[in-house]
Amino acid sequence: MVMAPFSASLQRGGFAPLPPEPGVSWIDRMRTEALSLRFENLDAWSSLEAVHAMFEGQLSAVAAVREVLPAIVRAGEAAAERLAGEGRLIYAGAGTSGRIGVQDGAELTPTFDWPEERVLFAIAGGERALRSSAEGAEDDRDAAKRALAQLRVAARDVAIGVAASGTTPYTVEFVEGARDRGALTIAIANNPGVPLLAAAEHPICIDTGPEVVAGSTRMKAGTAQKVVLNLLSTLVMIRLGRVYRGLMVDMRTSNAKLVGRATHMVGHLARCDDETAKRAFEAAGGDLKLAVLLARGIDIDRARTLIRRSGGRLRSALAEHKA
Repeated sequence: MVMAPFSASLQRGGFAPLPPEPGVSWIDRMRTEALSLRFENLDAWSSLEAVHAMFEGQLSAVAAVREVLPAIVRAGEAAAERLAGEGRLIYAGAGTSGRIGVQDGAELTPTFDWPEERVLFAIAGGERALRSSAEGAEDDRDAAKRALAQLRVAARDVAIGVAASGTTPYTVEFVEGARDRGALTIAIANNPGVPLLAAAEHPICIDTGPEVVAGSTRMKAGTAQKVVLNLLSTLVMIRLGRVYRGLMVDMRTSNAKLVGRATHMVGHLARCDDETAKRAFEAAGGDLKLAVLLARGIDIDRARTLIRRSGGRLRSALAEHKA
């Protein structure tokens, strides 16, 4: 029996854990674990009926995100402010939720050229848990404490804890510890009034309710988590100046296709022909933002100064040049 959910020490961030109910176990009060009577004969339905039901569940999961958009904005803006320095983005979780966090974080480097050393993961069970089940690892609070120490989590960092139940001991311990170390903490869970939400400064509760297949939180809950992380991390990158006019101006050009895409983007943003864009991109050493300035006729020393002064924000650099 886990007593931590009812501890007064968890009543932080504006979320107090749900009070205990006589004769009702903690797991029975989690909506993500509930059995929906509507789907109790799912296995007897036709395949088309079953898939329709699961599809509707996915749609309802995405719709549930609408209610938490203000919370995502608050968390994203706070995270961007913290990460404007040398801070790191750290994802923590177990099982499906942990793997969803890794998927989101792994995309930040190729998409936005976010430094690899500034995106870290604390996954219950370690790297092996990304490929196979390590269910018992989620209960290991000591492992979370070791991860905090090994990653040297500090006030400059942003820690995102993800858990469908919101009660996973490993994830709760990591978020609590990260907050105690001064890091900005964000929690994403699919049940209200749970310890993980109470542990973080920025709680995001996506109330997706019972699953079509009871307890299979890789479905509705997982879909909603992925949507929230997509929105959150992309907002952070936008606020950090890594998107300009709807384009990924910090993306890594690691193959011929991406070089071609980047050259086209330079031409579009600088309003120049393909040959001019190609020459500018080559002269900039593959730096798309610098290439845009060069293609607009700005000499390379001036262009570099503008980029530096703007903190890497192309919009600001262009505005200063025009001023």
